[in-house]
Amino acid sequence: MNPDLHLLQPYPFEKLAKLKTDCAPPSHLNHINLSIGEPQHPTPRLIIQAMTVALERELGKYPTTIGSETLRLSIAQWLINRFQLPPYSLDPKQQILPVNGTREALFSFAQCVVNRDISTQPLVLMPNPFYQIYEGAALLAGAQPWFINPLEHSQNEPDFASIPEAVWARCQLLYICSPNNPSGTVIDLSSLQQLIEKADEYDFIIAADECYSEIYAEEIQPPVGLLQACAALGRMDFKRCVVFHSLSKRSNAPGLRSGFVAGDANILRQYLLYRTYHGCAMSLAVQAASIAAWQDEIHVRANRDSYRQKFDAVLDILQPVMSVTRPPAGFYLWPSLPGSDETLAHDLFAQQHVTVLPGSYLSRFAHGVNPGNHRIRLALVASLPECVEAAQRIRYFMSKRL
Repeated sequence: MNPDLHLLQPYPFEKLAKLKTDCAPPSHLNHINLSIGEPQHPTPRLIIQAMTVALERELGKYPTTIGSETLRLSIAQWLINRFQLPPYSLDPKQQILPVNGTREALFSFAQCVVNRDISTQPLVLMPNPFYQIYEGAALLAGAQPWFINPLEHSQNEPDFASIPEAVWARCQLLYICSPNNPSGTVIDLSSLQQLIEKADEYDFIIAADECYSEIYAEEIQPPVGLLQACAALGRMDFKRCVVFHSLSKRSNAPGLRSGFVAGDANILRQYLLYRTYHGCAMSLAVQAASIAAWQDEIHVRANRDSYRQKFDAVLDILQPVMSVTRPPAGFYLWPSLPGSDETLAHDLFAQQHVTVLPGSYLSRFAHGVNPGNHRIRLALVASLPECVEAAQRIRYFMSKRL
């Protein structure tokens, strides 16, 4: 067996299930789950129709790992339009690689790029709190995770300035998540450019998880991306930079398992070689559905509007009883609360039949603190009426504890 398997920690939802085992929530209240970031808005008909048509003609063919030319062209054009890149600045043959959802890609990428054959154990840097795939990917690649705590008194902005030079020197891979899960904070253009300069100085790769980039508060102010930061520096080879995008959140299609990796052609050439042996080619029917999704923005704007309605309604209810603000992007709330986040999540489920995720389950104790302590994550993925009802129950629950 892989000797590093024992280093893996239970997934947050395993811990949550264990936390709730002794609870008997009131049966007259329907269960409302705000713990998991699984979009519940309807998958657009154009995606379903494209996949249905393709199923009739494509199941008898093996797909290629690199994906169809049409899919890669659609992705390249979407990136150019969305992140204001120069026309024809992305080569679909060398700088775009479709993947079966970004979860598997974020994990397998580390297995490909981390070089464990060195005298000093490599470091993989990641935000704290974080998506647990980053940690597992680092450990099973033979690297050591190094957690970047947020700036003090910030919602969750990573404190990149606090990272010692000795840590940068051992860094082989930096995971960033912008917009962030769980806080929705966005790394600005200047900070992204400073990270690119660090990558040049210390020769590491930046893997930008941008899966929440299409859900944001202000229609005229979409989050910037890593490739956009490269272009602003005139780095059209996107050297040392790769981005990960998904249709799960953007297009309400988590079951489609469709995303892509884009950026540095030299890195993606090696990653394609790895994936060819990995056996992870995307189904041609899924590719057809993905093309339809990446070529349409109408459903994406409607999706953002739906989340804005939920933020408006829920924040009006919750702000009188807890410290919570509207995030710049994403569909989570990340309130700060007095007392134990575990106890609050346990009691809220037991008394109000509402499931939330303790913030400490999304982070690690690092540099003297667990930055997820005293926070909970609320995923506003349920319907508007359910989100409103959950917020009202939470308000009643909190008002009794104040």
